Amino acid sequence: MKTAVIKRSITIGGGKTSISLEDEFWYGLLEIAVYKQMTVPTLIKRIDHSRKTVNLSSAIRIFVFNYFKAHDGKRI
Repeated sequence: MKTAVIKRSITIGGGKTSISLEDEFWYGLLEIAVYKQMTVPTLIKRIDHSRKTVNLSSAIRIFVFNYFKAHDGKRI
């Protein structure tokens, strides 16, 4: 099964940017934001400020992967 990469526009820190994520990573990001009781833009801003990669989309994928890995892959 192929998963499409979808480009999404989002405003963080007063500026518009676009991120390209597969639905699985997008929904994982949404789930984490709900669990942490914050908005998706706020969570993305935090990821953006702490990222070690050049690409924001890659940083988000790594964040989501590491988050669920730390929770033994369990849905929260």
